[in-house]
Amino acid sequence: MLIKALVVCLLVFIIFNLFRALPVMLGKRQGVPLSRYLGHRLWLSVVVFVLLLIGIATGLVEPNPRPF
Repeated sequence: MLIKALVVCLLVFIIFNLFRALPVMLGKRQGVPLSRYLGHRLWLSVVVFVLLLIGIATGLVEPNPRPF
C-alpha cells in the first residue's frame, strides 16, 4: 500500500510542476528557465516508472491481466 501511495503522491507532484511551469510558458514570469520544470517532471516520471517496475517485480502491484 505504501508504494501505491508514493506513486500517487509523485504523480500529483508531477502535475504540480506542470502548473508551476505554466507562467513561464506564457511569458509572464522571467528568470526561471523552463527546462528546470521539464527536468523535474522528467526525473519524477522516471522514478514513478522505476517504482512501478519494482512493485510489479516484487508482487506489491498487480497489473491488470486482461484490460477488456
